[in-house]
Amino acid sequence: MTEVSTNGAAGPLASSHSGPQLDGETRTGGHRIAVVGATGAVGTVMLQCLRERGLDRDNEIVLFATARSAGRVIDGRTVQALEPGVNLSGIDIALFSAGGGTSKEWAPRFVEAGATVIDNSSAFRRDPTVPLVVSEVNPHALRDHRGLIANPNCSTMQLMVALAPIHREAGISRLVVSTYQSVSGTGQKALEELDAEARAALAGERLPEPRVYPDHIAFNVIGAAGNFVDGDDHTDEERKMMFETCKILEDDEIAVAVTCVRVPVRVGHSESVNIETREHLSIERARELLASAPGLILEDVPSPLRAEGRDEVYVGRLRRDPTHPNGLAMFVVADNLRKGAATNAVQIAELLIRNHQIRQASEVQQ
Repeated sequence: MTEVSTNGAAGPLASSHSGPQLDGETRTGGHRIAVVGATGAVGTVMLQCLRERGLDRDNEIVLFATARSAGRVIDGRTVQALEPGVNLSGIDIALFSAGGGTSKEWAPRFVEAGATVIDNSSAFRRDPTVPLVVSEVNPHALRDHRGLIANPNCSTMQLMVALAPIHREAGISRLVVSTYQSVSGTGQKALEELDAEARAALAGERLPEPRVYPDHIAFNVIGAAGNFVDGDDHTDEERKMMFETCKILEDDEIAVAVTCVRVPVRVGHSESVNIETREHLSIERARELLASAPGLILEDVPSPLRAEGRDEVYVGRLRRDPTHPNGLAMFVVADNLRKGAATNAVQIAELLIRNHQIRQASEVQQ
C-alpha cells in the first residue's frame, strides 16, 4: 500500500515580484538568489533543487564559498570567495549551508545588505526572533521574519512533516524517538571514511583508523550521533530535536525523549517514533491524516535507499502501541540532504517569493 500526497507544498514557480532594489541598481525582473557554501554537500543539492524547481530560469543565481573554492565554475557560474570587501548588494535571498561559524559571521552582513537569509546551520534556531520553518508545517511563521530564517535540523525536519497533522488533530503529549542517521549528515569526509572502511572490510584488509567518528562506521552502529557538550549526557543532535520540535509545533508542553545513533547508510535518516496523543486517535483516522498530509508518502515499510533523491518524507509501520491507550508508533524516513536541508530551504524561498515576503528596501535597517 502506498499513498502519496503533496497537497499544499510549495511548488515550482516563476518569480514576478521584484525584490529590494538598491540605489544605483537596475533590475529587469526576477530575483538575485545567492547560495553560500555552494561547493559543499548540501550546497550542491541546493543548486540541483533550484534547477529542478525552475528557480534558475527567471532569477539570477550567484555562488559563494570559502577562498579555497573561489574561482570554481559550476553550471557556468563562478564561485566567489566570502572575504572582506565582497559585494553583497542586490541579493534578495541567500541560502546558507556553510556551517555555523560562517553563518554567525556572514548571515548578519547579508541581512544588513538587504538580503533575506535562509540558514541551514544551528546558529540561529534558538533565537526567539528567528522563525524556524518547515515549509509544509508552519509557513505562517514567515510573516514576521526580520531578514533571517532558520532551517531545522535534518532529523527534526522529517519528523515534523509526519507529526504536524497528528498534533493538529489530537495533540501530542509525549514523544520517544530513536534516529538512525546516515553518514552524509556529517559531511563529505564521513562518506569517504565509510567507503574506505567498507572497501577494506570486503577485501579482508585491516580497517583504516577512523578520523571522523570515534569508532569504525562500516558494518557498525555508533550509539551516539552528534557531540556531547559541556558534560551533557545528551548529544547536541538529541538536544536539537528536543528543542526544535516544541518551537516548530508551537507547543512547549510536549515531552520529547530522543536517542540519536549513526548507521552505515550513505544518504537518508530513519526514525522510530512512539507518540502519545492527548486525545484518542484511531489508527484509521491517523492513516487518513497522513495520507492527505503535504509532502508525505504513506507506505508499508519505508527505507532510506528508496527515499534517496526524493523530496518527500516516507512514513510507514503505522500501528497502535498496545502499552498506552493513546499510543501510536511509526517509522519515518527521508533524504537528509534534500528535504532534511536543501529542499526545505528552496521551498521557503518559493514561499517568500509567492507571498511577497522578501523585504523591501525601506525595510532594510541602515
